[in-house]
Amino acid sequence: MFDPVHLAALVASRICHDLISPIGAISNGVELVLMDGSAATGQEMALIMESAASANARIRFFRVAFGQCAPDQRIARNEVTAILQDGQAGSRLTIRWDSPQDLPRRDVKMAFLAMLCLESALIQGGQIDVSLSELGWDMTAKAPRLRVDTALWDALANPNRAQWDVIGAGQVHFPLLSLEAARQHRLVQVAGGETAQMLQLKF
Repeated sequence: MFDPVHLAALVASRICHDLISPIGAISNGVELVLMDGSAATGQEMALIMESAASANARIRFFRVAFGQCAPDQRIARNEVTAILQDGQAGSRLTIRWDSPQDLPRRDVKMAFLAMLCLESALIQGGQIDVSLSELGWDMTAKAPRLRVDTALWDALANPNRAQWDVIGAGQVHFPLLSLEAARQHRLVQVAGGETAQMLQLKF
């Protein structure tokens, strides 16, 4: 039977692939208009450029987090940090990434899914620190205030008891992280909680 998770990843890859080109074309088109000097260069154009750049960065992030990747596929650290840096522009989220130069794409996929989980707790912005060592991934979210959905985090830390049938589209990264961890034979460890100003993931 065809793996439904693999099928979902192919769908995500297809959507990201088809959207990235027209959004890039919008950015290029606006740049040409500005160079021509025949159009207004005020807030309207700045808003279009900013929105197109944000959409481009988000799609590149989603392509890694949700898209298909082969077991032997690699991704350079420079590409990862460029995706994260572009995605932080204009946001209240800061991401610090520390890893070797060259990484398995499956590892980065799992880290990006984990980042989405941590980001969901940062309701007023904050900082996410990501590091990779011989012991594995260590990811920490820090903020003056966290919003922690206890049921989701408990299910993530205890996959045998996970109940994902009531989640919405905004929480889809939680079961996907759980499934990807199982595929890679890893256990996601969660530390911190509702009353803490820090939330930590290890895998």
